[in-house]
Amino acid sequence: MGKRLDGSSLFTGISSGLTNTFAALSGQYQDGITVENLNKALTNTNITNTAYGSTFASYLAGNFNSVDKNGDGKISAEEIQEYMNNMARQGLTREQIMNLGSVSGMTSSLQETVLSHFDDIDANHDGKVTSQEISAYGVNSQIEKQKIADRNRVVNNMSLFYGSDEDKYEGSLLDYRYLDNDES
Repeated sequence: MGKRLDGSSLFTGISSGLTNTFAALSGQYQDGITVENLNKALTNTNITNTAYGSTFASYLAGNFNSVDKNGDGKISAEEIQEYMNNMARQGLTREQIMNLGSVSGMTSSLQETVLSHFDDIDANHDGKVTSQEISAYGVNSQIEKQKIADRNRVVNNMSLFYGSDEDKYEGSLLDYRYLDNDES
């Protein structure tokens, strides 16, 4: 985790994947994005041959009722936009990151880091992580790493200051400063 974690790439990638899949599906099915059309899309090579199509189409089919807020049996552009806005505001579950993360353009190392530290990143413990929580975790992790490095440097410097274990000096810290002068 050498560089700062940035959760915005995850959310941008997922939003882009959902938007692009919605656009592709809209072009394929003039009667609208229905559950039936989503299921057809899973065998449609125009959709499945894209880098994200089958994954996002499958996700939309599995979460159809959550996206179709007005219950008319079709997903509209407004509904998909509202769904993505809610996802960005409320965060992503571990399952969403596992299913959508890798096809969203998220690096595998970022996905692995977020998933392996999910409970630590989820600061409010609501089962979802937001972009802000991911970034805050990254900053806090970097601060902790720096504190550890600083402590290790101080300890190493102290051993240099006091000398090795073989040198047994029984004086005070102030006396040590003048050792060279006393031995001349």
